[in-house]
Amino acid sequence: MAAHSKSLIAALALLAIAALHANRQDPRVTARPDAPTYKRIISLVPNVTEILFAVGAGPQVVAVGSFDTYPPEVAKLPRVGALLDPDIERMLSLHPDLVVIYGSQTDLEQQLTRAHIALYPYRHGGLTDAIATIRDVGSRTGHPAEGQRVAGDVERKLDAIRARVKPFARPRTLLVFGRERLALRGIYASGGRGFLADMLDVAGGDNVFADVRQESVQASTEAILTKQPDAIVEVRAADSAMPMADREAELNVWRALSAVNAVRHDRLAFLIDDRLVVPGPRVAEGTELLARALHPEAYR
Repeated sequence: MAAHSKSLIAALALLAIAALHANRQDPRVTARPDAPTYKRIISLVPNVTEILFAVGAGPQVVAVGSFDTYPPEVAKLPRVGALLDPDIERMLSLHPDLVVIYGSQTDLEQQLTRAHIALYPYRHGGLTDAIATIRDVGSRTGHPAEGQRVAGDVERKLDAIRARVKPFARPRTLLVFGRERLALRGIYASGGRGFLADMLDVAGGDNVFADVRQESVQASTEAILTKQPDAIVEVRAADSAMPMADREAELNVWRALSAVNAVRHDRLAFLIDDRLVVPGPRVAEGTELLARALHPEAYR
């Protein structure tokens, strides 16, 4: 299997795991009261990494996680593992004064706490939580004005999308963020909570699994047939190496469900872009991609 395919599958697996274990965001920081600004920050969480750079704290970041790809500056930074494989020894060797971790990394949290290192445990939440995190990260890292500016810009863009799609009928939508390659197996779809559900709502779609009050649903083909979505949108992390033919092949997989309204009326979309799966400063841009897929008539 090619390296880029392995990377994509791993990134999707991490998103599925994070979504299944997600709760509301818990952006708490354990820190010394005499150290309000951090000089050496490590971030294992891609969207928080993006936030750090967006609010002007990029020069304070000394290492990132295995799956961080944006902004381009992260390519020059050391890698210290991710959700499943944090490299504590490498982290300690970089002498951080703040480490951004996933809220579910309890063992890592204990190890870093014993080393007297401040923590920012992060949990995925909804769009409101993502925007609050932008403001909080700006404040925590000594860039409160930039945090306010970036968060406000995201809010304005989301409001503009809502207004643009409001005149149009809202299709009942299945939003998929993971499945096995070229197969309708291992399907993970957005439930009724979380940033993906909120993005779909802003983009003018009604989630067919809105009644499932969790972030991720492992959806069988039988459940999809029962839900009868009017549109199916599949989102994936960016992978510029994927040929267009492969994208078309993946889209064609859905055509086996010919009894589903979305398939019958050819309302299928396959979107590849990090902005769709990373709830950071570019989340409004990802939401617009969804809106354009669901309501092309709104963007003519």
